[in-house]
Amino acid sequence: MLINLLLLIGALGALYLILIMPKLGRNPEAKKMEGWLYAHRGVHSNKKGPPENSIPAFLKAIEKGYGIELDVQLTKDGIPVVFHDYDLQRACGVDLKVAHLTYGELRRYRLFNSSEMIPSLAEVLAVVNGRVPLIIELKIPFDPKPLCRKVYSVLHNYRGFYSIESFNPRGLIWYKKYKPNILRGQLSTDFVKDEIEGSRIQHFILQNLLLNFLAKPNYIAYNHKYKEDFSFKICKKIFRPITVAWTIRSQEELDNSINDFDLFIFENFDPKM
Repeated sequence: MLINLLLLIGALGALYLILIMPKLGRNPEAKKMEGWLYAHRGVHSNKKGPPENSIPAFLKAIEKGYGIELDVQLTKDGIPVVFHDYDLQRACGVDLKVAHLTYGELRRYRLFNSSEMIPSLAEVLAVVNGRVPLIIELKIPFDPKPLCRKVYSVLHNYRGFYSIESFNPRGLIWYKKYKPNILRGQLSTDFVKDEIEGSRIQHFILQNLLLNFLAKPNYIAYNHKYKEDFSFKICKKIFRPITVAWTIRSQEELDNSINDFDLFIFENFDPKM
């Protein structure tokens, strides 16, 4: 009886490790993203300007020598635009969804009472022009294929370094299948503590990185506040993927995370390593 119990525990433990196993080994391209601090949505201030995910915010990040983290989703007519929220309420003060507007319609609105418009991904790439590395978060509400295809099409001839990341493992699975040379990162957090709406089962699976065996991420981008979460710690200790902390908002938070992560996404302060 005891032997059977031990065998069962061992089998479950082995299965768990298989589920959380990321891509093993370091992709040589990973060296291009190392050694940088990444400005979350550019160097921005939504009150004083420049606003988040705007061309001036990205230019300011480049000027300060930071890599850039940005968000991409599709408009109604299939244009990849750089914008975080699925609706315009917080950033533009109107109750409209990005996916319900064409790119032309979206350009009518301004970011956080500034003169800045929502840029397309193509515009941002033309401005950055390979000067700093990019971490591109794919905002995937449902089917990942339209966004992944469009984003890759825009990035196909881009000469600078970039990686993609997403909370939705299906986007990573698409890139693993069709564009395996592009570095991909699995985003996660404690969905319950962050009070994020959605299925508890789905959140449990995502928080505990239980779809890594399908997505095979090159790196794990984890909310630094929950760096003690069991699956993140086990994955990091056993498989040693690149780890990215988000979002660091003070020097104290950076100092407290410096030994737990490889790379850092920050905002609203000038970080000192």
